[in-house]
Amino acid sequence: MPSRLFALCLAAIILIGPLSLHLMLPAIPAVKAEFGLTEATAQLTFSLGIFAMAFSTLIYGTLSDRYGRRPVLLSGLALFLVGCLLLSIAQSFAALMAGRLLQAVGAGCATTLVRSIARDAYGQAQLAKAIAYITMFYTIGPMIAPLMGGILIDSYGWRAAFVFALCFGAVITSGAYFVLYETYKPTPARFDLLAVLRSYIDPFRLPKFAALVLQTGFSSGVFFTLSAASAVIMKEQLDRPATEYGLYFLLFPLGFLVGNLVSSRLTARVRGETMVLTGSLVNFFFAGLQAVLLLAGYVSPATLFLPGFFMTMAQGLSLPSAQAGAMALVPSSIGTAAGIGVFTQMFVGAAVAQIYGILADPSMVPLAAVSVGTAGACLFCGFVAYRLGQTESQSESQTESQAK
Repeated sequence: MPSRLFALCLAAIILIGPLSLHLMLPAIPAVKAEFGLTEATAQLTFSLGIFAMAFSTLIYGTLSDRYGRRPVLLSGLALFLVGCLLLSIAQSFAALMAGRLLQAVGAGCATTLVRSIARDAYGQAQLAKAIAYITMFYTIGPMIAPLMGGILIDSYGWRAAFVFALCFGAVITSGAYFVLYETYKPTPARFDLLAVLRSYIDPFRLPKFAALVLQTGFSSGVFFTLSAASAVIMKEQLDRPATEYGLYFLLFPLGFLVGNLVSSRLTARVRGETMVLTGSLVNFFFAGLQAVLLLAGYVSPATLFLPGFFMTMAQGLSLPSAQAGAMALVPSSIGTAAGIGVFTQMFVGAAVAQIYGILADPSMVPLAAVSVGTAGACLFCGFVAYRLGQTESQSESQTESQAK
C-alpha cells in the first residue's frame, strides 16, 4: 500500500488543474478591459485553456501507457511552469493566449495521470473511493485560486495571479520529483497510429461508457458556464470587486466537496449508476430553479452562487462513480480510458462555456438557456447509464440463478 506521503503528493498534483483553470476567472474582466476584447473573445481566454487541457489528456493517457506514468507526468508539470512564466510577463494578447495554451497543455497531465496512478497503486476495488478523496482535495484548488487571484488582481494587477501559480506549481513539481515512484511498467511496443486512434474510438462503441463520460462533460459544462458568467456579471452588472467574486466562488468548491464526501461514504453500498443518476437529477433541478429566479429579475450574488452550490454538489455526487465506472469498462487501457474520460469532461465543458460566450448579452436569457439545456443533456446521459446498469444487474442475477 502506498505511503501517506505518496497519497498527499498525488492530492497536491491534482491542484495543478484548478490552478490553470480557475485563476483565469477573476482575471477575465481585467484582461477584457486591458486588451479591448469582445465578450466572446474574453471568454476564449478561459475556454481555450479547457480545450487545450482536454486534448492534452488524450495524449498523456496514451503516452503513460507506453512510457510509464512518472516521466510523462514530470514533463507535463514542467510545461505548466513554462506557461505560467509566459503568462506572468505577457504584454500582448497573443503572448497571453500562448501562455494559456502551454499552461493548460501542461496541466492536462495532472487531471489524467493522477487517476491512472491511483488505479495502479490502489486497484479497481478502491478506485472510486480513492478518486472521491483525491477529488475532495481537488476542491482546495477552486477555493484558493479565485480568492487568491481576486486579492492579487485587486492589489497588483492580473499578471500577479500567474506569478502565484508559477511559485505554487514549482513547489508541487518538486514534491512530485522527489516523492512519486513509477507505478506502471509498460511493455515496449511498436508505435501504431491507427491502433492509437482506435484506442480512442473503440470505448465509445460501449453505450454505457459513452453515457458515463458524456454525463461528466455536460455536468462540467453547467459548472464552467456558471463560473465564467458569474465573473462578468459580478463585475460589469453588479459592480463587485474581484476579491468579492473569489469569496462567493467558495460556495462552488464547497458544494463539490460536500458531494464528494457523500459519494465517498456511499460508493460501497450504492451502485455507481444510481449515484450518477442522482447527481444528474439534482443538477437539473437547481439549474432550472436558478433560471426561473434570474429570468424573474432576481439577479444577485445569492441567485448566482447559492443554486451553484447545489449544482456543484450534484457534480461531486456523480463524478467519482462516473469516472470509475468508465475506466472499469476498459481494463486493458486504464491510462487511455482515463484520458478519454477527462478529455470528454473538459472538451464538452469548454464547448458549452464558449457557446454561452458567443450568445452572452446583458440579459440572463443566454445563461438560463445554456445551463438548463446542458443540465437536461446531463440528466439524459445519467438516465441512460442507469438503465444500462440495471440491465447488466438483471443479466448477472439471471446468470447466477441459472448456475445454481
